[in-house]
Amino acid sequence: MLVVGLTGGIATGKSTVSNLLKEANVPVVDADVLARQVVERGTPALRRIEKAFGPQILLPDGSLDRKKLGEIIFNDAKKRKILNGIVHPAVRWAMVKAISKAWLKGERVCVADVPLLIESGIWRFVGEAVVVSCPSEIQLARLMQRDQSTREAAQARINSQMSMDKKVAYADVVLDNSSTPEALRAQVDHLMQRWHRQTRFTWWLEWLVPPMGVLVAAVILAYRNWKAAVRSRAVAKDT
Repeated sequence: MLVVGLTGGIATGKSTVSNLLKEANVPVVDADVLARQVVERGTPALRRIEKAFGPQILLPDGSLDRKKLGEIIFNDAKKRKILNGIVHPAVRWAMVKAISKAWLKGERVCVADVPLLIESGIWRFVGEAVVVSCPSEIQLARLMQRDQSTREAAQARINSQMSMDKKVAYADVVLDNSSTPEALRAQVDHLMQRWHRQTRFTWWLEWLVPPMGVLVAAVILAYRNWKAAVRSRAVAKDT
């Protein structure tokens, strides 16, 4: 099974691509959805958060008070690190389980929709990294229109994220969302057709013979880490 990592920047169209894939019955594992699920009432992650930050972060019904927790970590990098250390591993494990279920069902492709695919290093563990991108001025205009925000506020939100140029540098595939919805859909359709051709003769063998799937995954992982090492050396040389 081909595992694809999908990412992009704010207002570049990642969610649109994710929805197009879902419409085409491609299994999509949404990291944002999992991030909410792993801290639901009664989960191990929520118990750890309560232990770390106190019972005041719970609502009367025992669920997470996101507003209160946000106030606690907003200006405290140390506490944000503690929270991330609880939530991120739980989300990664939930992703592994969801992807494994897709494999057990015999799916050819499974897409992991991860906003921080590059920043978190998860890109190293997928067979293909897809980045949805558009020019910065278009991104800014779309964000202003979507959120009804000022240019300054929208630009500040964009600046708080990794730049699209840096994300694109990690991509195996770049989907250009600078034109019309129809043009983006055509790119997604072309991508899905390529995935179908790419997995035509291998998906059933990897599913029926698990060691083959493990071997393929190991090769991909080794290649990804080699690419990461090469990129790190290039960055160090440039600086």
